[in-house]
Amino acid sequence: MKAKAAELRGKSAQELRDELLALRREQFNLRMQRGVNPDAVRNAQITTVRRNIARVKTVMNENRAQETGDAKVEK
Repeated sequence: MKAKAAELRGKSAQELRDELLALRREQFNLRMQRGVNPDAVRNAQITTVRRNIARVKTVMNENRAQETGDAKVEK
């Protein structure tokens, strides 16, 4: 399942941490499955999980920046 950034922005910090933990567990399980039987896991599944982790972390960093009042400098 692809997580949308707009859906993630509506979640609380605790929900985002829970989502990140679940995605990391899924990533670990896929890596273990790939080690046992490489044909059982599609690379697209691993890529999707990695990108979802990146989305969650991006939203968490955006929320943290808003709380502290920091703004990234545009180059």
